[in-house]
Amino acid sequence: MFDYNTSRKHLRLREFGRNVQKIAEHLLTIEDKEKRSRYAAGVVELMRQVVPSIKDTPEDTRRLWDDLHIMTKYKLDVEAPFDKPDEFLVNKPDKVNYNTHKINFKHYGHNLKLMIDEAVRMTDATQQFDAIVHIGRLMKSYHMTWNKEVIDDEVIVKNIGILSEGALQIDIEKVKEESLFEPLYKEKIKNTGTTNRYKKNNGHKNQNRRRRN
Repeated sequence: MFDYNTSRKHLRLREFGRNVQKIAEHLLTIEDKEKRSRYAAGVVELMRQVVPSIKDTPEDTRRLWDDLHIMTKYKLDVEAPFDKPDEFLVNKPDKVNYNTHKINFKHYGHNLKLMIDEAVRMTDATQQFDAIVHIGRLMKSYHMTWNKEVIDDEVIVKNIGILSEGALQIDIEKVKEESLFEPLYKEKIKNTGTTNRYKKNNGHKNQNRRRRN
């Protein structure tokens, strides 16, 4: 009859393999504590060799001793350089709940809503205007991340009004005329691309001149 892994005893730490687990379990049968402790230290070094990525550092050494206790189901009583870990190490972590923030437009995110709330509290009109422009640019970039089509500035102004409950207002005509919601980095990209093409063309011309000469 074939001996499949599915029919074998549960392997508690797979990275060390079944043979290391058998050796670890054999430590529990050694009655002399001094001998058992000496053999346990040897098993820890064997575990380090089995997994070469584990370094010879105090942190990794402590982890190896913890793993040895896990493989022996915390029943191993030895003189070790580290205290026996608590059994909660093998327990599953608590489930992380999803955020329950109520967001009207989820693609903008909760942090943008916090920025709008901060802009509403601003008393200086100039600072508040600059904040609205910055928020509008962010909203436009966020929308383009989730949608290929470009969102209209009127929609952004309307969304700012909804998220601020009407507290933040900006003239849509001024936004369009001065392109207030357009990202500034676009111009830099265009200029950089033009410069690179110019250098590239000049490079070809210089090569052609050398060939003619």
